[in-house]
Amino acid sequence: MAERGVDGSAHRRAAGPAGRVLRDRNARLYLSGVLVSGFGTTGMWLVAGVWVKSLTGSDGLAALTAFAMWAPVLAGPVLGGPADRMRRGPLLVRVNLAMAAVLPVLLLVDSAGRVWLLFAVLFVYGAAGTVLDAAEAALLPGAVGKEVLGDLNGLRMTVTEGVKLIAPLTAAALFARFGGAPVVLLDALTFALAAGAFALLRVREEPPPGRAGAGAVSGAREGVRRLWRSAGLRPLLVAGAAAMGLAGVNGALVYAVADDVLGRPPAFVGVMYAAQGAGSVVAGVVAGPLLRRLGERGFVAAGVALFAVAAGGRALPYDVAVLVCCGLVGLGLPCVPIGVLTAVQRRAPDAVLGRAAATAGTLLFVPNAVALPLGAALVSLVDVRVVLPPVAVAGLLTAAALAAGPGRLGPGRFGAVRLRAGWLRGWRARRRRRPGRGRRRGPRGRAAVRWRPAPGRGRRRRRGWRGTRPCR
Repeated sequence: MAERGVDGSAHRRAAGPAGRVLRDRNARLYLSGVLVSGFGTTGMWLVAGVWVKSLTGSDGLAALTAFAMWAPVLAGPVLGGPADRMRRGPLLVRVNLAMAAVLPVLLLVDSAGRVWLLFAVLFVYGAAGTVLDAAEAALLPGAVGKEVLGDLNGLRMTVTEGVKLIAPLTAAALFARFGGAPVVLLDALTFALAAGAFALLRVREEPPPGRAGAGAVSGAREGVRRLWRSAGLRPLLVAGAAAMGLAGVNGALVYAVADDVLGRPPAFVGVMYAAQGAGSVVAGVVAGPLLRRLGERGFVAAGVALFAVAAGGRALPYDVAVLVCCGLVGLGLPCVPIGVLTAVQRRAPDAVLGRAAATAGTLLFVPNAVALPLGAALVSLVDVRVVLPPVAVAGLLTAAALAAGPGRLGPGRFGAVRLRAGWLRGWRARRRRRPGRGRRRGPRGRAAVRWRPAPGRGRRRRRGWRGTRPCR
């Protein structure tokens, strides 16, 4: 048993990185802010569509509420700039307080003629969320340390997905009983509470370097250039974008799976989403240990492969099989954003980390949004049982290409194997170039040496690999 020192360092080493995350004050405050803010955001995301539908009766306008919140992600490289030009902690506090002040404007929405106000606020909501994500990603390496980023990102995913199991029901009940006003005030309150949690973070930040003359577009280009020129990040981003595109197609098929494959009513989709959410909660818990063992590339490749197998398995006409596959989709798919974000936080320079994180988010989630309507159009023309197997094959090929690509897989087990193999090849090459190649060698590659005893101490002998024997 390790003895605890005066500073408790031995105890922290015994607890491991996951224990350090839960014991760290900054990590607890950050996760608390994510919890309360995510609760309000998830509820508002659901109620916005229901609100527009109840006022206008239009399904198309109700669907556009989600687009209004996700559209600012397209400008991620630009919106991530403030996280590199300002101190990130105060930026988190200011943006959360600004959203808490803006949201009460929605209390004026009481008729179809004022629905435009709801869309305007939702667009600002999405832009603020992109800035917050970039600032959080850039702040965390200095707040908790890079060695536990995988554990913290995994726990963040667990908190986010766990909230999605509770917040929609609460928001729907409030809207059905009192209308949209209580949901709006609850969301504003969660933003204010998140601002308070982020204000208590103890992070020593250096003043950001001045960038006189550097515009938003040129700054965005710098973030994109740093990501693309990184040999370790580029394959992760390409494979992650491909996997998220396949996930968009898979998500568009969920109603067809419930109807055509299982013969269930549309309400069964809620059970499928619940199974997927449970898998995502588990994925966040196990993300840290798996990242340490497999490295970022191995972790992402394993998640994509698991998602691909589960997506293909949803073509089976059995309720239990489909629910298990939905859980496996939830277990495998979060590995992509967790692994990519952790790799960006560890490898991107701090000066461009905000833009790099926002750009990575854009590259991951835009293919998902584009693939959703494509999948919906595809399933209207082709049977879902025909569409799912190619999705599975494409996912397996993506995982194989990422795992078999050149370079290190990461700091985990696979990377260590490649390092040992490279060292062995180098050792053999040096051995071939070693002088005296023609001399006799033992089984361990040791050259035979001659030994001359002191005068009068016996005959000259030679020490070989089978002992000593007289020279001839």
